[in-house]
Amino acid sequence: MTFDDFLLAFFSLDILRQAWPILLAGLIQTLLLSAIVVPLGLLGGVILSLLSAVRHPLVRWPVMAWVDLFRALPPLVLLVFVYAGLPFAGLEVSAIGAVAIGFFLNTGAYYGEILRAGIESVPAGQVEAARSTGLTRGQAMGYVVLPQAVRNVLPDLISNTLEVVKLTSIASVVALPELLFQARQAQSVTYNATPIVAAAVMYFILLWPVVRLLSRLENRQLAGRR
Repeated sequence: MTFDDFLLAFFSLDILRQAWPILLAGLIQTLLLSAIVVPLGLLGGVILSLLSAVRHPLVRWPVMAWVDLFRALPPLVLLVFVYAGLPFAGLEVSAIGAVAIGFFLNTGAYYGEILRAGIESVPAGQVEAARSTGLTRGQAMGYVVLPQAVRNVLPDLISNTLEVVKLTSIASVVALPELLFQARQAQSVTYNATPIVAAAVMYFILLWPVVRLLSRLENRQLAGRR
């Protein structure tokens, strides 16, 4: 293969112009999915982390089992089960509904473990001090503990969010036209790898600023420990 053949196979401007409209539509779908699944995962994580803080075994052990289960299940398998399995139980779920449920269960478990670690990093005396001012346990958790917990694990939260955004590509298995799905469709029509390369570049442009922010936060956190 000559260099010109290589450019034609992977960096064809003509193919890019033809594929651009559906690639752009795929990017918009990816952003929409991210705007849905990231808040859902965070919501699930907050709920699980707060339940994990309950010391009663009838609460703590089921929460631990729940987190272990959905962290162990591959997200792709979970998504296919929700989309293709629930109809056998009489529960029809749309493609975007299946993605929302699957990500809520899977990413919520990961966010929950991160936030649980953050809550446990806050000294117990903080809660006692907040309670002494007249706050209830729930208010102490919401106003005093959670803000400190989030700050302590912020790099981990951002890192997990990056993974969640990249993981939205598995939505293609339920025929949601996100970026990778559209790139593969364009590739199958044009018999050219340029749409896949373009999708990779678009992912990089989308996520690189977040990667740089994560690096800065990690460096700042390391500097604070010295």
